[in-house]
Amino acid sequence: MLELMRNRRSIRKFTDKPIEKEKLDKILECALRSPSSRGRQPWEITVITDRKMLKRLSQAKPHGGLFIADADVAYVVAGFPEVTDMWIEDCSIVSIVIQLEAEDQGLGSCWVQIRNRPHDDTLMASDYIKSELDLDDSCEVLSIIAVGYKGEEKEGHTDVPYDKAAIK
Repeated sequence: MLELMRNRRSIRKFTDKPIEKEKLDKILECALRSPSSRGRQPWEITVITDRKMLKRLSQAKPHGGLFIADADVAYVVAGFPEVTDMWIEDCSIVSIVIQLEAEDQGLGSCWVQIRNRPHDDTLMASDYIKSELDLDDSCEVLSIIAVGYKGEEKEGHTDVPYDKAAIK
């Protein structure tokens, strides 16, 4: 796990190589096994592989998501606030589990924040995505995790901010 954490980086450039179904399934299974507050699992994960839909999702917000169109897959993580007030934390755990398992499978990924981001002057990004994917009105989209074979290499994190932690 430590080596995984040292090397995982946000990847925004992907190759055209398709991800094997076994890898996609394993990432999804890991996400669905994520821990949640009081075991409520207040999430819905939508896996998108359709190129046209990936392009539409890349337009969900004006900045920071265009690379979704070039990913092989996008995991849309939505939560249900009426299930638990911890839905944001629980869906954040799901999102990072997707990223860590993608890295473990030799893939790259990048988190695209959707919650509280505008699509345009009249519509929120979450509402845009719910409409595009025909998701339940009661959910809120937290993130999109774009995944694909890495089209760029980045150095791992060599420095550790020990000044940000204390062992007492």
